[in-house]
Amino acid sequence: MGLKGQAAIVGAAQYKPEKYATAPRMFHLEQVADLAARALHDAGLRAEDLDGLVINGPHFHEASVFVPAMAAEYLGLAVNFAEVVDLGGCTGMGMVWRAAAAIELGLCQAVLCVMPARMAPMGPDEDPTAMMRAMRFGGHSTNYGAPEAEFDLPYGHMGQNTGYAMIAQRYAARYGYDPVALAKIAVDQRTNAQANPDAIFCGQPLTIDDVLNSRMVADPLHVLEIVMPVAGGAAVIVASKELMAKARNRGAVVTGFGERLGYKSPSYSPDMTETPVGPAARSAFAMAGLKPAAMHAAQIYDCYTITVLLSLEDAGFCAKGEGMRFVREHDLTWRGSFPMNTHGGQLSFGQAGAAGGMSQVIEAFHQIAGRAGDRQLKTCDNVFVTGTGGVMSEQGALILQGA
Repeated sequence: MGLKGQAAIVGAAQYKPEKYATAPRMFHLEQVADLAARALHDAGLRAEDLDGLVINGPHFHEASVFVPAMAAEYLGLAVNFAEVVDLGGCTGMGMVWRAAAAIELGLCQAVLCVMPARMAPMGPDEDPTAMMRAMRFGGHSTNYGAPEAEFDLPYGHMGQNTGYAMIAQRYAARYGYDPVALAKIAVDQRTNAQANPDAIFCGQPLTIDDVLNSRMVADPLHVLEIVMPVAGGAAVIVASKELMAKARNRGAVVTGFGERLGYKSPSYSPDMTETPVGPAARSAFAMAGLKPAAMHAAQIYDCYTITVLLSLEDAGFCAKGEGMRFVREHDLTWRGSFPMNTHGGQLSFGQAGAAGGMSQVIEAFHQIAGRAGDRQLKTCDNVFVTGTGGVMSEQGALILQGA
């Protein structure tokens, strides 16, 4: 059961992350068209090759319903497969496996997976403070009837910082906590960002003392352990084996995937130290017929350092409770013994678009295709990728292999 390796990422486009105040405003439809054109050019394919479309939701500026139809119309495409994926930071990898599955089912031959994320121009009747009010509560809903509106928000559990801090505190109570090891995750990823001219923190190196002396936001999380959302956007082209042969890049074949969600708020997690990426990763590795030790790189979703730690453990790269030792004993930079988030991760590349999950997918593709520039790994045939939505509530895993 599962994928047979008949579909691959063959092209990608990604805006350089920018601070929201300085990024140009473009309608989301304009961004879709621009990113599609760039990704097609990167792949060496034509618009006529596209017959599938996956787009992120629900925050599409021009419409809240019928979004794929509107985007297809704007692009001048007639597609056989269309979907909206709404999984927060798990959206990027969720798009890719759905596209690969559609291709293997014979529904289509090439799928555009696109995530517009720059701010759109304000209309005359729009409230400029609406986003600010919504972001105050993070991913929580304040709508009447939403469980978190009644049981979480009134008690101070709002935004993402409190939820991840609660997870970190629970982990510390059970397994202990080494702030230096957690800081090392951020530092190694910042080192990777120094080899990536597109990273928003390129040119700004970091030390462990810098992390530990930075402002405490939600104990035990320092501000330099927390992602900085930025303006951006990304797209990838997933294509059939036949089109892969015509593409100009080495394809990143989708050979395994897994996805898991069971709650929205960590308040309802059966065990906050056991995350959904565990079953998702086991599914992905089993489908690909590979073990964690076979991976040449890992692109681990990193909205917080604690997210990385738990993901490494639950995906099987080390035993439960051994994550801090694993981090201390391994060089996580692109030159190191365990290359991880070689583009800088979201902590140092920037978190852009549907919580930034597509940047990990694109970095995996670039490494496999041998196009990662100064940070290129000498050998990169197998890459493990994760996505995380909400507060460790919806997680997924991909295995990408060189064609």
